[in-house]
Amino acid sequence: MLTKQEEKISKTISYALRHKPEEFDLILDEEGYVAVKRFIEKMNCKENLGLTEELLLSLLARSDKKRWEIKDEKIRAIYGHSIKKKIEKTAAVPPQFLYHGTAHRFTASILEQGLIPKERQYVHLSSDIATAVTVGKRRDRSPVLFKVNAEAAFQGGIRFYREPEDIWLSDRIPADYLQIITEQK
Repeated sequence: MLTKQEEKISKTISYALRHKPEEFDLILDEEGYVAVKRFIEKMNCKENLGLTEELLLSLLARSDKKRWEIKDEKIRAIYGHSIKKKIEKTAAVPPQFLYHGTAHRFTASILEQGLIPKERQYVHLSSDIATAVTVGKRRDRSPVLFKVNAEAAFQGGIRFYREPEDIWLSDRIPADYLQIITEQK
C-alpha cells in the first residue's frame, strides 16, 4: 500500500510516461521506454520528487496498480498512452472473449462506431468481467458491460496486445464483434 505522497509520485510518473514526456524533457523509444537514470534525473529536475532507483522499485513492488514497469534499466508506462508517437506493441492471440466496461452515455456511440481508442492509442479490455466492472465504474456507478468476441475479431484482422495483470489492448473493434452482456442500473 502506498502513502498519499507515494501515490502522488506514482501518478506523476505515469503522467510523464503516458501523456507528457516532453514536459519532463524525456524522449521515449519506440516501445515507450527511457533509461531509468535519465528518467530519475529529469523527474527530480522538474518536480523535485526525491526520486531514486530504490524508491522507484519500492513503489512498483507495493503499488496495487501496475501503471509502469522497469526492464533492462529502462522504465515505461505499460498502457494508457495519449502521446502522438505510437508506442509499438507485440501482437498476441487473444482469448475467445474479452470485456469492456463503460458509462451508459457512451453506449449508443459504441454500438454505432465500435470501440475506438479516442484520446488513447489503444482500446483497453479486460480478461474478466469483474475488472471490466471496476474500470467502468470510474465513469458510471453502474456501467454497461460489453463482451468482445476477441477470437472472431482477431480472425477478422484486429490486432490484440497482452499486457501484465490480464489487461489487453487492441486496435479499433467494430461493433459487429460486441454484445452488451449486462446493463446495471
